[in-house]
Order: sequence, then structure tokens, then C-alpha cells
Amino acid sequence: MTETVSEEAVEKVARAPLIDIPYAFAKAHGVVLRHQVDDRLVVAMREGADPLILLEVRRYLSMPFDVEISDNSTFDRYLSDHYAMDGSAAAMAGSIGMGDSDLLSDMLPSADDLLDSADDAPVIRLINGIIAEAVRQGVSDIHIEPYETGLVIRMRADGVLQERLRLPANVAPVVVSRIKVMARLDIAERRIPQDGRIGLTLGGKLIDVRVSTLPSRVGERVVMRILDKENTGISLDVLGMSDDTLKILQEALAEPNGIILVTGPTGSGKTTTLYAGLKSLNDGTRNILTVEDPVEYAIDGVGQTQVNSKVGMTFAAGLRAILRQDPDVVMVGEIRDRETADIAVQAALTGHLVLTTVHTNDAIGAITRMRDMKVEPFLLASTLRAVVAQRLVRRLCPSCRQTVQADGNAASLLGFDQGTAVFKAVGCPECNNTGYQGRIGVFEAIRVDETIRRLINDGGDEAILARHAFVNQPNLSAAARKLVRAGLTTPQEAIRISRREDIDDA
Repeated sequence: MTETVSEEAVEKVARAPLIDIPYAFAKAHGVVLRHQVDDRLVVAMREGADPLILLEVRRYLSMPFDVEISDNSTFDRYLSDHYAMDGSAAAMAGSIGMGDSDLLSDMLPSADDLLDSADDAPVIRLINGIIAEAVRQGVSDIHIEPYETGLVIRMRADGVLQERLRLPANVAPVVVSRIKVMARLDIAERRIPQDGRIGLTLGGKLIDVRVSTLPSRVGERVVMRILDKENTGISLDVLGMSDDTLKILQEALAEPNGIILVTGPTGSGKTTTLYAGLKSLNDGTRNILTVEDPVEYAIDGVGQTQVNSKVGMTFAAGLRAILRQDPDVVMVGEIRDRETADIAVQAALTGHLVLTTVHTNDAIGAITRMRDMKVEPFLLASTLRAVVAQRLVRRLCPSCRQTVQADGNAASLLGFDQGTAVFKAVGCPECNNTGYQGRIGVFEAIRVDETIRRLINDGGDEAILARHAFVNQPNLSAAARKLVRAGLTTPQEAIRISRREDIDDA
């Protein structure tokens, strides 16, 4: 789904008829053009807005229209969806010229409204359009990659990178410099990596963009991670856990002390799960403190500390400091070394509930990982309350999925009977012809009971631990197969996260 900028594309967009209400007017007066039905337009009006403003709208549009009254949240969503510049980035890219030093003259203030920017500089409109289009399509990361042949812009949606735009190579320095200005980075320094952030809103929606630059052979690569601040309110019951897995996690969160481990690879949703757990605990009666790298979402009522290794603020140092702040619940973004692991165990022993993550392939592997960091088995056995492992698989688009019979290879890899009915991705306009819409979590959970505690204390290996832990609970492979049978994902997605030995044991 690559867009190559051409003069034809730019002219085509320019000739397209456009009757619309200017964004600044729509936002200020609470009116937004929704859609057109036959010869009449439909205009949404914010609840409580001045009805007299409709006279000005009627004069401006020169067309009859119907009015629908919307509450504040619905209107904000209409505003964001309507003005998110869908598909406009390619057209903006066509007008970029080189040698214009004024393009970098103004810095976009933090938390400014991206759609309300009056700056017409082509490179600024291009970047605004790229970010707005990415937010609209639910993209998690934007990759800006310079090569000898051109500047490639790729976006990661539902965990998969796709090329979206290709620009001339000589545009790269201007685009990268503008992003660095927005992120308050040093535009003169191109030899070392830099990290920054851009705080902005998109039609009233708060967006936090994390920016990372990396020197490469032909210029600086930039990756922008988009964090939608509206996701901070997510609850445990909407993560997609089975009832049994959810019960295990909720019981562990109800414990007065101990360690809860969430494990999985980068990008598997561990932080979202931790934040959902913190939300369930954040009732105003507990002192909740976190040390994270980075602080991805701001949560009211939770004290959040950012790791900064340049000044010695490591996970271990931060955790040691917040334990002197009288916390009830502590969240550690990640246990990376023995020192952090030891402090987390000591915190659990002294009456704190510790939520944290480790990077392992499954829940049993997290126990082994803690042992590898020289945590004494008897301490681990007495403090560990639950371990949750998770992955994300792409969710099939319900509008275009098709039933097929599992072929021999897929059936064998998943342990299905030959000819088992499954679904495949097809593609339609509703899913941008990808066949998928969003992602769904796959979970396995271990509740540390007396038997697991004894096995940990006695140094039991992974096979023995797994044999007891998953007697009545599905492991990751079994949970993924269940999603395939339910038509929520494809066999290929399930195979990607399944372990062969798990299937053989099924």
C-alpha cells in the first residue's frame, strides 16, 4: 500500500471539490460537517452551542442542511475523525521544495492542536498530515528511513510494517530537521542518537509522540511512537483475557503484598496490562508509585518516575528511592538486572505489592529468569503471587473473513484435524484491504499455589512447573488455538506465537 508522489496525484487532490467548515471555526463554535445525504448536508452541533451560529454556517455553505445535537464526547470524536486529513500526506509531499530555510523557523508548541496550525510551509503540513493520518488509522509507530534512492516512510499497524510514502532523497534532511525541532532536539547534532517527545492534540484528542533518532550511513533515521492518552482508562475486563486468567490476576492484585510478573516480548502489551492493573488498585486509599522507562501514560493519582541513566537514575536507584516514600503498591517498568530483582523481592517481603515485567517467552520462563538473576529460590517462592505471559495477534475483520478448511501444514502445526473449519483474511474497504482490524491479546497465567511454591523452592525445572501450572489453565498455544476456532484470528497468527512442544503435548 505504497503511495508514490506525482504531479498527477497532487493535481487530482487539488481539483477535488471541497465544501467544508474551517477547523478553527468548527472547534470554536461547536459545529462540524458530518456527511451529505442526497442534496442535503448533515451538520453536528455540540450540546449547548449557540444556535445562532447556524445562520453563519448556512451562509458559508450555501446549501441546506439538517442539524443533529451531539454530547461533548461524541462531538469531539466527530471533530477528530472529520479533520484528520485522511490520505492527504501524499498530496502535501508533492509541494515540498528544497533550499527554503524558513521551513524550520517556527517550533510547534507542546500540546498545540495539530489541526489548528495555520503554518502553510509544505514540510510542516506534510509532517502534520503524516501524524494525523497515522492517528486516524491506529498506527503505533512511524518509521522515517533515508536511503540513497529516496526517503521511505513506513507505518506499523496491528504489529505489521507497511510502506506508505516514498519521497525524493533530498527531502530527508528537511523532514528530519523539522521533526527534531518539534521534539526539541538538537538539529545541529547528527552524530549521536537523540530521544524526545512531541505533545499535541488532534481534534481535541491528546496524543503523545515519542521521537527517537539514529545516525545511519545516508542520514538520520527517525522512529515516532504514537501514544494515545485516551488509552490510560483501559480496564482489566477489556484486555481479552479468559475468565479464568482474569480471575487469577484479580486475586493476585487483591493480595496485600508480593510480586506479580507480566512477561512477553517488546510490543506485546505488557505495559497496558500493568496500567489496567494499577487502575483497578487506584481507589484513593493506596499510595501507588512507579518507576518506568519511559513513562508512557500519565495516570492521575499515581506517582510516576522516569528512568534517566545519564544521571544515575536507574530502575534500581528509582525503586530504592520510592520505597522510602511510604508506598503501598510499586510498579517497576522492567526487571533487567540482579540488583533490581533483589530490591523488588525485598520490597515484597516488607509488605509491598510489586507489579513488574521481565522479557521471557512464557510464564514459566519468567521464573527461570528470576533464578538466573540469582534470586534465592526460597525468597522467590515466598514472594511470587502470579505470572502472566501475553502476546498480541491480529484480529480478523468480521466484514470480509472467509471460512476455509485448514490445510495439512496448518492443521499439523496447530494439532487440528484435517479439514477443520477456520477463517482466512481477505480484505475490504473497512480494514484497508488488510483483512485485519486491530489486535487481540493471547494470555497464559500461573497462580502460585502451595505446589508451585514448593517446586520453585526445590529448584524444579520448567517441564515439571508447566505440568502442574497448566493442568486446568490453557497455555499460550492453547489460548491461540481457541481464538482460531472462534474465528477471531487466522491459523498463521496462532502458529507465529505457538511452541511446537506445546502442540505435541496437547
